[in-house]
Amino acid sequence: MSDLGALLRKAREQRGLSLDEIQELTKIRKRYLEAIESGDYSVLPGSFYVRAFVKNFSEAVGLDPEEVLRLYQHEVPSPAVENSTEPIPVRKPRKLKSQASEKFGKIGFNLVMWSFLILIVVLVWYFAFNKSGGEPDTVDKTPMTENTTTPEPTKQQDEPSAPQTSVTPPPPSKAPTTVTFNSKAGKADKYDVGPAGVIHKVELKVVGGRNWVEVRSGSNKGKKLFYANAEDGTVQTYELTEPIYINVGRADFTEVRIDGVPVPDGDRAGSKQLLLSPVAVGAGEAASPTPTPSNTSGAGADSITSE
Repeated sequence: MSDLGALLRKAREQRGLSLDEIQELTKIRKRYLEAIESGDYSVLPGSFYVRAFVKNFSEAVGLDPEEVLRLYQHEVPSPAVENSTEPIPVRKPRKLKSQASEKFGKIGFNLVMWSFLILIVVLVWYFAFNKSGGEPDTVDKTPMTENTTTPEPTKQQDEPSAPQTSVTPPPPSKAPTTVTFNSKAGKADKYDVGPAGVIHKVELKVVGGRNWVEVRSGSNKGKKLFYANAEDGTVQTYELTEPIYINVGRADFTEVRIDGVPVPDGDRAGSKQLLLSPVAVGAGEAASPTPTPSNTSGAGADSITSE
């Protein structure tokens, strides 16, 4: 087995993926995937497909494809360079103007010039005739009286005062959403989401590049809600009525928010697992809103509250 094949196989086994699942994600035949892991590239249809298959395989198991191809370029055969010949552009022959077309062009130009001059003369004559022959404006000679009286405004009757209406107090404000680190559930960071009795909205967005995303209900063995190589800009939303398990290939390409509150995912170029659990009714009232810090594998026992 080659070093590249061992790397891909180890990354696949760490994610708990089989070759059948990789085939479903990448649309690459299983026998080609087995050949890549074993280092037998002669089975693949050509050197061009080797690089393309290795790139898709790396993305499916959460590795950086460009970095993998750079580190193991001595194993991956380079594609054959094809000599491309550019066609020499051929200039179109210029059309020769005939004497008849030149003659008609001169006649048309002369007609346009004479029409323009005639139009100017007509406009000047029209405005000059209207100015000299028009009737003078009449002036209003109505005499104005010296004593002008203005009618006194009538006194308005006192309007009845509007009845006073009782003002109802505003409804109590909604409790802020809290995202509190609880513990480690296997490789996943478990977060408790409060307050209890409220249906929270989970939003997962892919930002920065293509990213492998897995979303399951309940736990990492629960029902698949989303399972694919998501393109940049993909947004998935879920209602947090039960625990939701999230597994991403690259945490720096992922944003996870609950009711607008960001969930810390490490923001690094590596995989990340999260388990988001809603607080049960009656379970979160007596608890302190800010738990004591814990030394659990780099994830601080944070309590994040929406403003």
